[in-house]
Formats: sequence, structure tokens, C-alpha cells
Amino acid sequence: MRSGRWHHGIAVGIACVSALGCAVAESPLSGHRLVDLTHAFDETTIYWPTETGFEMTTRASGRTDKGYWYEAHSFSAPEHGGTHLDAPVHFFEGRDTADRVPLERLVGPGVVVDVTGACTDDRDYQVGVADFEAFEARHGPLPESAIVLLRTGFGRVWPDRERYLGTAERGEAAVAKLHFPGLDPAAVPWLAERGIAAIGIDTASIDHGPSTHFQAHVRLFERDIPVFENVANLEALPPRGFTVIALPMKIRDGSGGPLRIVAALP
Repeated sequence: MRSGRWHHGIAVGIACVSALGCAVAESPLSGHRLVDLTHAFDETTIYWPTETGFEMTTRASGRTDKGYWYEAHSFSAPEHGGTHLDAPVHFFEGRDTADRVPLERLVGPGVVVDVTGACTDDRDYQVGVADFEAFEARHGPLPESAIVLLRTGFGRVWPDRERYLGTAERGEAAVAKLHFPGLDPAAVPWLAERGIAAIGIDTASIDHGPSTHFQAHVRLFERDIPVFENVANLEALPPRGFTVIALPMKIRDGSGGPLRIVAALP
């Protein structure tokens, strides 16, 4: 007997075979093309100027005396850096931690709002309501529970710190020299009214570089809307018609963590 179900446009097929129980009859992503939206983590990964970077230590790498190959590493990294999740508790007390962000906010229909032109002219650009209204005028209303991805074009210069962040300097003094686009905090109520599930961006922060009060973070997180930062390869996606699967490291009581995010295109 065959049964099927749909989850955010992805068909899942199950075949039940006699006493052997149920087996997967077809890939849940059959007929879909997967696009990796994640930067790899290594020594070049970009973190906030005040943070240490990603470090990996080889614990073992070689053939054992029993003849098989064995390799293992350990790593350390801040929660926030590279392609990662910002959990709402990051900027709002009492909101969801990394392990408590509902899966319904991590998997859903995606849209790409392309503002590369404006961000080329102004690297401190803030994506505003007018940009979202222009998107809807051209591509239709945002779907319910949408995962909105902001394409500023800055992903193309990763991992060049100076071009990506506006400065290659590190330390507290470097924060005042950050210049990159972000979300206008005034647009958050508009997005919330449309019931978005999450929002992502191809820069180091959902607030633009010069921000000192991080109001886009605060207003999103007050509403328990999670954020994905340093998202990669947005130029490979259409404006809509795909599914986002964004699964972060499940850190208990964490304020964020490394994220593997992909898009499934039919």
C-alpha cells in the first residue's frame, strides 16, 4: 500500500511492504534541485570583529594498526559567525533559544527580495517597506509563513573581510567601521503582518553595518522571528517557488549557532 503527503510543496512517498514494514519508496525531494545556501566553515570564515574565528584541530588522521582508516577532528567557534542562526533570545529576553525555535519557522516557502542595485549604490542601504511592496507588485503577495531572503549582492565578495564588512580590522574599535546593508527596522511590523516565519540575509547582520542599537534584531525577536545571517548563493535562486530548509545546530539554551541551509527547487 502506498501513501503520500505534502510538506511545503515537497512530496513524501511511503511504501508499505508486507512484514518488512514501511520503506521509503521515493526520495522526499524527488524532482527537486537542491541549492546549498551555506558557506563552509574554515579558517577564512567571517565572524564579528570582536569574536575569535573558527578553529579545527585534527585529533587523528591515518591508517590504524588494524588496517582501516580513522580520522577525527575537534572544532571551536562562536555561535554567531559564518552562515548561522540568530535565535530570538539573542536580542530579546525570554524569547526562543536555539533549541526552541519551532521547526515550522525553519522549513517553509522561500522568496528572494533582490536589492543588489540599491546596495551597489549605497553599502549602508536598509531594505524597507517600499522594496517589499515592489516585490509583491512584480511577483505577487508573500506566501503565508514565508522565509524571506534578502539578496544584497554582498555574498559575492565572501570571504574578503574588508569588502564584505567594510573593514578587515578586528577588535572593538573595528565595529564603528562596519559598512554593509541590512533591514530597515521600520519594515518589521509590515513583515510581521504578513506572517513571515523567518528572514535571512547575505551579510553579517540583519541590521546594517552602522547600527548601534540593532533595532531590526530587537523588533524581529520581540515577535519571535528568527534570523539567518551570512546566507550564501542567493543569486542561484528565483524570486519565489522554492522551499527553504534551514537546520541549525541544536544548542540547548543557545542564542544561535552554525546553520546548514538549503533551497529545494522543483
